[in-house]
Amino acid sequence: MNELITNIHIHSTYSDGSGTFKSIANAGLDAGIDVVIVTDHNVLVKNAESYYRKGDQRLLLLIGEEIHDRNRQPQKNHLLVIGHGTELSSYAYDPQLLINKAKLAGGLTFIAHPFEHDLKIIGEPDISWVDWSISGFHGIEIWNHLSELKSVSPNWLKLLFHVFFPQFYPHQPNSNTIQKWDSLTRPNRKIVGIGGSDSHALKMKKGGYLKTIFPYKYDFRCVNTHILVPNELCGNINSDKQMILNAFYQGNVFIGYDYPALTKGFRFSAQGSHSNAQMGDEIELESSVTFQIRIPQRVECRLICNGRIIKQWMNQELCTFVANEPGVYRVECYIQYLGKKRGWIFSNPIYVQKPNG
Repeated sequence: MNELITNIHIHSTYSDGSGTFKSIANAGLDAGIDVVIVTDHNVLVKNAESYYRKGDQRLLLLIGEEIHDRNRQPQKNHLLVIGHGTELSSYAYDPQLLINKAKLAGGLTFIAHPFEHDLKIIGEPDISWVDWSISGFHGIEIWNHLSELKSVSPNWLKLLFHVFFPQFYPHQPNSNTIQKWDSLTRPNRKIVGIGGSDSHALKMKKGGYLKTIFPYKYDFRCVNTHILVPNELCGNINSDKQMILNAFYQGNVFIGYDYPALTKGFRFSAQGSHSNAQMGDEIELESSVTFQIRIPQRVECRLICNGRIIKQWMNQELCTFVANEPGVYRVECYIQYLGKKRGWIFSNPIYVQKPNG
């Protein structure tokens, strides 16, 4: 399998971001990633998907959308949609209708920043998802890089520190989001987890001083979604886009916090008596299933089943575990960085099912 480093949930000058598509793509090239997916607020920009190149590097820029009801107060229920070909923001007033329309349009839907805090000191509200009566959505954003800033900046001193030294604030996904993800997948229902940057490259001007808060290049080196695809990018936008969307659809992805150390090369797989599986796949349990976890460097690794830690390894690069029970199995890895243990890798699950009959 080939691995593509993808950054999703990005805002440009078409909504509340500061960068053009070209500047966003160039930042992605400088950060060494392969794909960026721009998701401006309630606007689907047509005919803008393109390859960008710098030397031997090539990056594919794709267009999605962050859709929400602008008239709703307080603001809630933001939905990331990718792969659709038609504007859908007119349906934002009804989240279930929006999900249904996106599916009919061939789109994949991901709940954005499902749980987050407000940031009262600057008047920034909590924009969590609140309508959990919905169904049919494809996945959730389990780690939103910008959203986490709200939860770790309770006062001006902390906020300013994180603005000027952003490498100190990412710790791990919101615990409520992880718990919700586990509860949603526990019935062996596939709900794909992704990581989003929510990158805006906001400009702060004070007197004659201008600072870009969390530049695109910085964000693209932080919370990424790594996708596993059968082939390298061939240069044909339509076929490459479909391959990328299929990886998101299947859940053949993991979330990596790439700033402390690059997470590329992580693998989580399962071998049964007659079949194999990777992240996002289902596998039938016969006598047992053997999990294999390959980690780019020696760190703490946890194997989770149905939301519960069933095995933990310290300072390991290769971990194996034999499972005898059906369930939803996923992996978390933690790394020491700047004096703290931080979330590093979060896999999508492998769904171990009871034998038919």
